[in-house]
Amino acid sequence: MKFVDEATIRVQAGNGGAGCVSFRREKYVPRGGPDGGDGGRGGSVFLVADAGLNTLADFRVQRRFQAAHGAPGAGRNRSGASGADLEVPVPAGTRVYAVETGELIGDLERPGQRLLVAAGGEGGRGNARFKSSVNRAPRQSTPGTPGERRTLRLELSVLADVGLLGMPNAGKSTLIRALSAAKPRVADYPFTTLHPNLGVVNVDAHRSFVMADIPGLIPGAAEGAGLGIRFLRHLARTRLLLHVVDIAPPPGSPEPADEARAIVAELQKFSPELAARERWLVLNKIDLLAAAERARRRATLVDALDWRGPVYEISALTGAGTRPLAGAVMDRLEALAAVDPAGGD
Repeated sequence: MKFVDEATIRVQAGNGGAGCVSFRREKYVPRGGPDGGDGGRGGSVFLVADAGLNTLADFRVQRRFQAAHGAPGAGRNRSGASGADLEVPVPAGTRVYAVETGELIGDLERPGQRLLVAAGGEGGRGNARFKSSVNRAPRQSTPGTPGERRTLRLELSVLADVGLLGMPNAGKSTLIRALSAAKPRVADYPFTTLHPNLGVVNVDAHRSFVMADIPGLIPGAAEGAGLGIRFLRHLARTRLLLHVVDIAPPPGSPEPADEARAIVAELQKFSPELAARERWLVLNKIDLLAAAERARRRATLVDALDWRGPVYEISALTGAGTRPLAGAVMDRLEALAAVDPAGGD
């Protein structure tokens, strides 16, 4: 199923009910008077984070949401019923923006969180409210106020523990296929990944993590080139980044160190905070090299990047080295969770 990461919806809160103009007229009651009741309040619209949702796909079908209107007031000082509030479920991790202003209204990070996005209108006042010593038979009332109407942009940040970075055809999709049940498209041409893919990596009993594969980045992505920069927001909540590098590029391709530096430059342009996140170097396609040549290329790359972090050698195609990598990632995630259970959110 195609991953939908953005949606635009329209929400309309209920209007307040009108106040009533009424006078008490009952047989054998010597004194009447105004008894018009107030109108009911209109229903409000709330967005609620739902742990059972993981995409915004439903909003491709339904885009308009309307809360109930308040009922008008009635005689005998009867107030109108308030309109029922409307709760719209969205995936946890959804950010909500006002389309008109671009303002961030709220961030629904955890299941159960509620966000008021459109307030219901106030009910009008009945004529009983206007009675006074100098105005004993008021014939005025007020209408209810209209409910808020807004156009919202929903933006979903995938809640993944680990994010994969790399140039097109570095082998990220093959890696997520090797470690999880996710089945992204894999082919021998660039940009086969056109939308984010999620995979659950099971290390052993009761130990697993979620990995996100995004479209490959290319130089100039921060200015709109390629596809990956559009999805970098999905890595904003990850705890660990795996930088996948093709250690055996085809003849005529840029050097792996140059491509690795280009990825870091695009991260810096997009978000210095994301660029500073813990990142491991994963050298892919070792099955294409002899042991001696592999060791030479690794040493050259590490020296060129002045790399001080962990380095792993894998073949995503054959599976060599992938399980030790998954185990090391799991251990690191558990260590990070022990220090910061909230993940820095």
